[in-house]
Amino acid sequence: MKLRVLMLCVLLSLPGAAMALSPNEILPDAALEQRARDISAGLRCLVCQNQSIDDSDADLARDLRVLVRERLVAGDSNAEVEQFLVDRYGEYVLLNPRLGLHTILLWAAAPVLLLTGLAALLLARRKNHSTGAAELTPEEASALAELDRDGPRA
Repeated sequence: MKLRVLMLCVLLSLPGAAMALSPNEILPDAALEQRARDISAGLRCLVCQNQSIDDSDADLARDLRVLVRERLVAGDSNAEVEQFLVDRYGEYVLLNPRLGLHTILLWAAAPVLLLTGLAALLLARRKNHSTGAAELTPEEASALAELDRDGPRA
């Protein structure tokens, strides 16, 4: 009985990703299959979002794996296959987005906004300190003292 429980635990702990690629998807040419695996490892499953299509069991991921292999068999280079998928699904399909002006702006926007906010806070604080309350004139001081003596009015 203990052996059965142990075997069941071992089987359940095996990653499901190993079974994502079905045998009928594998190309007979080992070099093409390796290229397909290399490309698939860098493509995002649009259903699972944080898994590559190689690791996903989703139907869309399977369709993308088949499409990658079809394009490779047709003679496309790795870059052409990736570009085909980017043209079709957008750069979101890439697990590691390409470095371009739009990605640099995206990464730089957060620190720039943070520094701008900090600068605005410092300027506002400095302005408040420089325009602090002026000294009371003797008349204002006596009027304030009289109000304090009288107490709150009902």
